[in-house]
Amino acid sequence: MSNLDLALIGNCTVGALVDERATISWGCFPRFDGDPMFCSLLKDSSDYGFFAVELGDCERAEQHYLENTAILVTRLHDCNGGAVEITDFAPRFGKYGRMFRPMMLVRRVKRLTGSPRLTVRLRPACDNGAGRPEVTWGSNHIRYVAPTLTLRLTTDASLTSILQETPFFLEDTITLLLGADETVHEAAGEVGRRFLDETAQYWHEWVRFLGIPYEWQEAVIRAAITLKLNAYDDTGAIVAAMTTSIPEAAGSGRNWDYRYCWLRDGYFVVNALNRLGATRTMERYLGYIVNIAANAGGGPLQPVYGIDGRVDLDEREVPALAGYRGMGPVRIGNLAYRQVQHDVYGSAILAATHIFFDQRLTRRGDEALFHRLEPLGEQAMRCHDQPDAGLWELRGSARVHTFSAVMCWAACDRLGRIATRLGLAERATYWLDQSRRIHETVSRRAWNERRGAFVSTFEGEAMDASLLLLAEVGFLDAADPRFAATVGAVEKDLRRGDFIFRYVEKDDFGEPENAFLVCTFWYVNALAALDRREEARELFEKLLACRNRHGLLAEHIDTRGGEQWGNFVQTYSMVGLINAAIRLSIRWDQAF
Repeated sequence: MSNLDLALIGNCTVGALVDERATISWGCFPRFDGDPMFCSLLKDSSDYGFFAVELGDCERAEQHYLENTAILVTRLHDCNGGAVEITDFAPRFGKYGRMFRPMMLVRRVKRLTGSPRLTVRLRPACDNGAGRPEVTWGSNHIRYVAPTLTLRLTTDASLTSILQETPFFLEDTITLLLGADETVHEAAGEVGRRFLDETAQYWHEWVRFLGIPYEWQEAVIRAAITLKLNAYDDTGAIVAAMTTSIPEAAGSGRNWDYRYCWLRDGYFVVNALNRLGATRTMERYLGYIVNIAANAGGGPLQPVYGIDGRVDLDEREVPALAGYRGMGPVRIGNLAYRQVQHDVYGSAILAATHIFFDQRLTRRGDEALFHRLEPLGEQAMRCHDQPDAGLWELRGSARVHTFSAVMCWAACDRLGRIATRLGLAERATYWLDQSRRIHETVSRRAWNERRGAFVSTFEGEAMDASLLLLAEVGFLDAADPRFAATVGAVEKDLRRGDFIFRYVEKDDFGEPENAFLVCTFWYVNALAALDRREEARELFEKLLACRNRHGLLAEHIDTRGGEQWGNFVQTYSMVGLINAAIRLSIRWDQAF
């Protein structure tokens, strides 16, 4: 049965999920939102849609990442003393003054002991699982010819054994290079060896320059690498997750395609990476946002865009894929792009604010960029008290959501601060006046006197977890008694055991069954801000225990059994881990 005890490999061009026995069960080509040519994770049969290296009479498996890399090592042991080591990665390293990150997965299979007998089964799908590519071959390669893309396997293994899936004894090491339909001009083994060494060196260097907290270092490093893998280098976009349609809860029908860039999620990711000192992802993402805003021409922003910046993400169901554990539907595209979500203006401007203040950056924000951001502020002013779908993307209703209004305030507030930084006194006065006006409106209309707390909608009664962010974005000071009161109301209404639900009201699909993981991380941060640090640390440790064996998190968790659900790996959840660790860790100068 499928589960989410998976590892993620990638190189910011492609990504793939690998199960405990080294089968690639999910991977899209030629990029994150492409055709899932490996899709057995969402199939109800094992006939195709995977890439397996099977060891005969396998009795146990061990798996780990090479330390501080995105390189996965799986060791398979048979019952006769034979063992193999499979090393999986996607190449990424500097070459010719630029980053080499091809559409390629590399698998190196090495004999460790005994006489291991292998079967290589490479069975890609095409057309969203509806068919299989045509297969042709040459002297050292096999081509998988799909209608829109051809993959080429270059290898030093026997082509016959791969084509016919016949078992063979592994004598030493074989290399499998799966990528674009291009000739590899060197020996496959040599290419695989060099790519492995240079990719490991790249990740070691990248991690070496992270500014990590003293405590929970391994967890933070794995989270940071994972966030990096979800950034699409070519445009700067950041996907919410690598997968589509893993349900939020068993049989819930809450199955969505997350292989796109939500402006809100992107902001949280670049903010977390920036706190760790990984600024280049932020710079590239800012370029993506600026282009999105320019294409909008001063009009409304969508909450989500394609990784190439496209606006139309029409949603459809894919009948050829039965779904995770048979729990369909599987959806391609996401209708959220049509929704009105006013928090996007704050998300975009908050992401851009760093570039005006961070002196580490070689390219700093200037007056020209500021003026390109101002139309987003104008939209925020117009929208702050208007109904929308909210950050939880309610499909059946529209209300004036407090979080959306607060993010509109943040858009104007940060524009005022940026203008001050640039010495634009008149614009600073203008934007700070607008932010004060919105702050007064939210403080009046989102505050519920009966409950003694801010509530999720203007003139509303219910709570939602985004209210835990009121101090994080600067709308309230953590010492403001209204913040403590609001956190208390969230605890009362939304806490179930150790977890905070995003909301508990019925929506288009009924009452939420599982907890949205990042909400509990938000709660941990709120506890720390309220100087309830011991509670926060205890809860954070419990959240760390929810990760899979590789330190990865999905979107949701079953609060009763602890099983992860929802799209995987979820950037929101990994961001929550990083931010909480930074906030809770003792300082380096206090450590020893």
